[in-house]
Amino acid sequence: MLNVATEVCAKFPEGKPRTVGLTRGKAAPSSWPGKILTASFLTYPMLRTLSLQLHSTVTGSYVSGTYSIVFVNCPNEQIARDIARAILDKKLAASVNILPKASSLYFWNGEIEEATEILLLIKTKTSKVHVLSSYIRLVHPFEIPEVFSLPMDQGDVHYLKWLEEGMEED
Repeated sequence: MLNVATEVCAKFPEGKPRTVGLTRGKAAPSSWPGKILTASFLTYPMLRTLSLQLHSTVTGSYVSGTYSIVFVNCPNEQIARDIARAILDKKLAASVNILPKASSLYFWNGEIEEATEILLLIKTKTSKVHVLSSYIRLVHPFEIPEVFSLPMDQGDVHYLKWLEEGMEED
């Protein structure tokens, strides 16, 4: 019987030996459980959102976490307005508040920095937060823009319906 190392190397004809999951002289078990676990973690946000939408549709009630508020700091009001308009144009959110002159203190390159920034409060579906964050990273002038979200726990039913309608594609 060939040893495991020989069997593993024989699978790579380019002649470059690789160590592939050797454990106690036996071949590694199938990688399917790892792939399933990885796929579960990657699809969880989407599956959670779909289940929340289904529950909300069937029961006619709001489910906590269906919508989120995304916080983004901008260096000045013009950039904040440009980002807000672009987000609304792309239907990534239904509403954006622009809050002026937020004083910020933060570490940057090992030093404490101080700045006056403009805060955006972006109301969107939780299912759109990932796409929204990616878009903001593309258009934002900061090397590492501050982008984080909090789920909405409760809200006025009419307002939440208005949020939904504001993000419907034409």
